[in-house]
Amino acid sequence: MIEVAVIGAGAFGREHARVYSEIAGAHLAAVCDIDEERGRAVAERYGARFVSNSRELIGTVRAVSIATPTASHEAVACELLAAGIAVLVEKPIARTLAEADHIIEEARRAKAVLQVGHLERFNPAVMSASRLLTRPLFFEAHRLSVFTPRSLDIDVVMDLMIHDLDVILSFVDSEVREVRAAGVPILTPHIDIANARIEFANGCIANLTASRVSAERVRKLRFFQPGQYISIDYAVQEAAVVGVKARSGGRPEFESSLLDVEHSEPLRLEIESFLAAVEGAEVKVKGEDSRRALELAVGVTDRIREHAERAGVALSR
Repeated sequence: MIEVAVIGAGAFGREHARVYSEIAGAHLAAVCDIDEERGRAVAERYGARFVSNSRELIGTVRAVSIATPTASHEAVACELLAAGIAVLVEKPIARTLAEADHIIEEARRAKAVLQVGHLERFNPAVMSASRLLTRPLFFEAHRLSVFTPRSLDIDVVMDLMIHDLDVILSFVDSEVREVRAAGVPILTPHIDIANARIEFANGCIANLTASRVSAERVRKLRFFQPGQYISIDYAVQEAAVVGVKARSGGRPEFESSLLDVEHSEPLRLEIESFLAAVEGAEVKVKGEDSRRALELAVGVTDRIREHAERAGVALSR
């Protein structure tokens, strides 16, 4: 039985606490939050003790989920990693590359498990589609959400688009060559709608759109590779493939089918993977993976700021 704790009792933290309470191999020992009323409510719901400071967890748990605002990730993660506690930190890993490097280095120095919560890596539709990868040449991603008062400390690139950036980076075995992007603030001081065009050194192109002020909720990724078109719907966990079958002496024939997808809750799969890593299995989403996604997200944000400056639009930092 692995003693675990959840730090941050907001929308994400409550879900982490719920999943830990449901997994037979884990015991949710504590919930930590600076808001005592909120933290105690979650702790009492799942039979855990409440603590107001993450330092109180040292020596009492083997693993934690960190679901606090991004600005606090570095300080909280590094202190616990230094104590040898395994850490699952929500994405993005940190605000800056320097902060991400500090977290990664602390995990390496302490020989502690570090996994980052890029949830879509554990989406069954993504895992099913990944088995068909050959040489992807073109990606199109749409991630649209209605406005909610959460994650407003970061922009839509770090909040939503980074999911697709991470998946695409895991699919494309090539370095990024060029990033073009544009975006605007609508309901917050930060970027609320963004579009990016990314070109890789091997010629692959990715077009991504992310919005947190849309009238509908869309989570889709499509990609094309020689002889195939593959479509992923994250929300309903479906993946479809259209292939071309050559016919002698005639026009090619198109074949379409749904991939076999074993539906499951991505967060549960993510946490089960983390707990397996605590027991010695390989970490599925390493700190270095998340740093690469963060670096690309920072590049997208930088291009958006450059575009906004030329257009005379002020963006909050």
